[in-house]
Amino acid sequence: MSTVEEGDITAQYRETDEERVLEFEAGGKTAAVAQNIDGYAMLKVRPSADGDELERYYGFDMAIDHAAELLDVAPSELPIPEPAADMGM
Repeated sequence: MSTVEEGDITAQYRETDEERVLEFEAGGKTAAVAQNIDGYAMLKVRPSADGDELERYYGFDMAIDHAAELLDVAPSELPIPEPAADMGM
């Protein structure tokens, strides 16, 4: 598990048996970006790590944009832990 905090935003990256999960928390709101453990599938954006999928994206930037929108912050404000930097296709 890898955690990064910048300002009021916390990003936590972890791997489960099935997925790579990048979860953000800011101001009491959460958003998550998930990808299969092999790292080749589309990215799923969810309101939380175990929430229902809201949308799928090929690109990491687009998934991060959606996560930032859910948190009401700018995408550039979201810290990305190093192990999550290669998510996306």
